[in-house]
Amino acid sequence: MMAPPILQGAIIATLAALACGSSEARELRVCADPNNLPFSNKAGEGFENRIAEIVAKDLGASVAYTWWAQRRGFLRNTLNADLCDVVPGLPVGTELTRPTAPLYRSGYAFVQRVGAEPISSFDDPRLPDMTIGVQMVGDDGYNTPPAHALSRRGIVAKVRGYALYGDYSKPHPPSAIIDAVANGEVDTAVVWGPLAGYFAARQTPPLQVTLVRPPFDGARLPFAFDISFAVRRDDDDGAFVQEIGGAIRRHRVEIDAILAEYRIPRFDALQSAEIQR
Repeated sequence: MMAPPILQGAIIATLAALACGSSEARELRVCADPNNLPFSNKAGEGFENRIAEIVAKDLGASVAYTWWAQRRGFLRNTLNADLCDVVPGLPVGTELTRPTAPLYRSGYAFVQRVGAEPISSFDDPRLPDMTIGVQMVGDDGYNTPPAHALSRRGIVAKVRGYALYGDYSKPHPPSAIIDAVANGEVDTAVVWGPLAGYFAARQTPPLQVTLVRPPFDGARLPFAFDISFAVRRDDDDGAFVQEIGGAIRRHRVEIDAILAEYRIPRFDALQSAEIQR
């Protein structure tokens, strides 16, 4: 039996409202750097851009970016200012954030020209005689773990510092330290793994990348870190973190393929391969 015209109108209006509500797609609000390959850029070419798209699709959402240069104060001015809900690619344990399931575990790596005997340890006897590039953070030249490790061994005379953030007016500003290895400005450089793997593979010929072993120097100086998405620590009861973590686990194979495409050196992948053997 047909519904009365008035009731039909109410049903149609209700269905229209529901359809309208469902068309208002959920947004995964992401804060990222617009000029920071291989991680992210405004064109969506970074591996974190691509992983964010995978996670968003799993959640039935679209990615909505807030772009902000990843400098000092980045989290204060973005995630913790409620401009977004998630930041991809932060070390687990970053202050005032709550991590999701890890995306990968990487570390600092030695970058060398093809044909050189690989270096993997800060105790390698060749290092004191080499010119070594290290990354420095911020305008005050804050030392990264490799700079501290070299200093502890008295290897300082031929160490050259390269700004981690680089010249932001140029594309992929952190790549200068890799260029320095390729053109012979330094004999080797110790570089954060994702930067090392991505930019070394794009040199002609490609450079070789060897993760630092062991992945720590004493009890307080790690060279390796678990990297995850991060949300505000006080965001909710943990449901959002679990939701994103679930998406990461469901798409582990796709995410691993992206990381491999970008040549990210990974301790977790090495450990998995060793277990399988």
